[in-house]
Amino acid sequence: MDPRDKNLFSALVREHAQMLLTYIRTMIDDPGTVDDIFQETMIVAWRRFEDYDPSRPLARWLRGIARKLILAHYRRSDRGPVYCDESVLQAIDQRMAAIDCRTGDTWGDKVAALEACLARLSESLRRSVDLFYRDNWKTEEIAAQMRTSREAIKKRLQRARDLLADCLRGKGVLAWPPTKTNP
Repeated sequence: MDPRDKNLFSALVREHAQMLLTYIRTMIDDPGTVDDIFQETMIVAWRRFEDYDPSRPLARWLRGIARKLILAHYRRSDRGPVYCDESVLQAIDQRMAAIDCRTGDTWGDKVAALEACLARLSESLRRSVDLFYRDNWKTEEIAAQMRTSREAIKKRLQRARDLLADCLRGKGVLAWPPTKTNP
């Protein structure tokens, strides 16, 4: 591989690493396996970089490689995926593609916008989101911790998602409804 291609590959990987890790984490709950699949994805992408069509989004190409590795992981393991059938993978990919297609900003900028929107939530909404999405608590556990009902937590999470979506749309990060992208 030409040294210029190596430099390009390194720059592109740095640009898309957080997005790819986020994508993998949506389907794999074990941090070690997430790292393994991320590394395998990078190895496959490195080996197949000459096959990449630069007129198409790199992020989608990387997610395609990761999706195949994730499905292979679940075929080999005793434990089946929680949310990993092909239709769910396609829906997640479409959501991420809608975020990717926004021009003029990086994945890091998008995460920063999300953090800014999270900061605008009330303390109870933000705490519910953190416990559910960052700490992977169940709604029953959050309800017990926050001394409220499970239904109240579910409503808080829905309200938080709606507020975050509105905020992200206002920042130009989230286009909704998502636009169809060609595979």
